[in-house]
Amino acid sequence: MSNFAFGTYRISDLNPQHIEALREAIASGISMIDTSSNYMDGGAERAIAAAFRGLDSYKKDEIEIVSKYGYLQGTNLLNYKNKLLKIKNEQDVVKYSPECYHAISKEFMHEQLSDSLKRLETQKIDCYLIHNPEYYILDAINKGVSKDERLDEMYRRLEDAFVGLEEEVKKGRIGSYGVSSNSFSLPESSEEFLPYEDLLTLAQNAANIVKNAKHSFTTIELPINILEREGLKCASWAKKNALRVLANRPLNAKYDSKMFRLCDYDESREYYYYLNELMETCNNETLRPMYNLLEQLDIRKHKFAWIGDYDLFLLSQILPHMKKTLENLGEEDVQALLSYIDIYLQEYRKMVASECSKKTREELKEFFKECNSTMQECAIRFLMQRESIDYILVGMRKSAYIGQILSLEE
Repeated sequence: MSNFAFGTYRISDLNPQHIEALREAIASGISMIDTSSNYMDGGAERAIAAAFRGLDSYKKDEIEIVSKYGYLQGTNLLNYKNKLLKIKNEQDVVKYSPECYHAISKEFMHEQLSDSLKRLETQKIDCYLIHNPEYYILDAINKGVSKDERLDEMYRRLEDAFVGLEEEVKKGRIGSYGVSSNSFSLPESSEEFLPYEDLLTLAQNAANIVKNAKHSFTTIELPINILEREGLKCASWAKKNALRVLANRPLNAKYDSKMFRLCDYDESREYYYYLNELMETCNNETLRPMYNLLEQLDIRKHKFAWIGDYDLFLLSQILPHMKKTLENLGEEDVQALLSYIDIYLQEYRKMVASECSKKTREELKEFFKECNSTMQECAIRFLMQRESIDYILVGMRKSAYIGQILSLEE
């Protein structure tokens, strides 16, 4: 059994490459797929369903699906907020913000689970996690609620959610449940830390209410990596209590309030070819804004702190600017130019990633001073050596990534 799980944070059913990567991972021995109702607005769950089509039933049974609920977005947020406001005078359940309450309440969970089962095209999810319930704590902190009061309320809400999850276990719609929380990885002194040692008591209380003989709380998920090691304390507690530990964000790490991508990347060998080709195409009055943008991008390719900053900049600045410029062209010209732009942006991202990895190597040299391989291999091996971690969640959006990851187990 592989101790790597396929993480689907950026997986979409609209990308055939993602579905093929899922199929390749299953064929290669991956036995767990981690997803969420929130990932790609349900697209990750739909991608899993697409990858499962055509599989023999025995093969499907070998793959454990772990999904999550807990985020409220768009129409769902508005609907549930309005629903709770209507009952505010009847029940004291909206002591703080309605959305933060309902994000972990059992009513919301029942509906989210039904939606996930439909997207996954299955009758049962093996393990269902509450996704980052600490957002209530953040909301309470912002409202000036005292620590004792907000933790008491947090536990009350969690127990209420656990009751709903125990009910779903009894119905057979889930096999077990747990909590995925970034706050498990914070120091206990942090205001945002979510204490975990009482979770099993809350789970057993919930089981008693539902009249289940034993609770079905089995799993915790949290960020652990070579930089963020505080979560190992939580992992050790979990193992002592016979819980499974799933480690996420193995390569996207936070240190000194900054984010790092723990990977080495080579420069693009073809970047300047595509840059020059595109700039030559844009060297006219109509496309002058695009030409100027390309010049500026080339200058700042080494200025991004980490690759995530570039990805946000791409969505918020680069693409809107390009779209506005393309509005001046006819449809045929737009389609021809888009193919050039797509290739250029792929190569540009490689250059940014390479520049970021060089800075990361230098800034984190103490962590990798004994690393005689790539940063990603050393970071993954660090987690593989931790006995308290059962599964390492890795994003494998391309088939090529799967072989690279699984080779580390040889």
